[in-house]
Amino acid sequence: MKPFTFKQFEIQQSADVFRVGTDGVLLGALANVDLAGNVLEIGTGTGLVSLMLAQRNLEANFLGIDINEEAVNLTKINFENSPFKLRLKNIFQDFKTFETQEKFDCIVSNPPYFETSDSVKDKIARQTVELNFHQLISRSSQLLSKIGVFSVVIPYEVGEGFIKIAKENQLFLNRKVNISGIENSKIKRLILEFSLYEKTPDEFDFIIEKSPRKYSDQYLELTKEFHVFKE
Repeated sequence: MKPFTFKQFEIQQSADVFRVGTDGVLLGALANVDLAGNVLEIGTGTGLVSLMLAQRNLEANFLGIDINEEAVNLTKINFENSPFKLRLKNIFQDFKTFETQEKFDCIVSNPPYFETSDSVKDKIARQTVELNFHQLISRSSQLLSKIGVFSVVIPYEVGEGFIKIAKENQLFLNRKVNISGIENSKIKRLILEFSLYEKTPDEFDFIIEKSPRKYSDQYLELTKEFHVFKE
């Protein structure tokens, strides 16, 4: 499968692992990683999000975990071939049984969410079969440092439930990004950002395309340090 080339790194892809997608790119570009010294990514896939965050934060160390062994092997290749390889580590691990004494300043995830699918890779990467929202949120709350931020990208329709579960686990919404696929269309995704302290959440709208197959100025500006756009 053809690799996906960014300005500072390349993503090798596989038919058995979810390919580079807009959800991951937006999470990698928008997650709050500025003050993080150590970052945990839950469900690395190809390693895209961690690589983008490593480009944005040149000091932080990264640990990625995934329950899909093929994804772990692919991520290791992509990490090793990147200019950030000394700060990136990835392991084959079920998050539900992940044990560490370390606290993380930034935890990111593009979590499973589709209820049904005929695809094997969908069953692992996009369903709540292996990891549901309660498990993801409760464990992340335990692993987050006092200054830490927990960032996810999820479908709009599950947002209220996700926020409710987070609050039950002492994770409070700090930022909400409403993502529409095209101008004047319905919100399709949310990027939600939580911390251990309460505040009035910041909220803004984000549009990916201004017309079919034409990226919005907002998207072009956000991703200009990553994407190689054709003239």
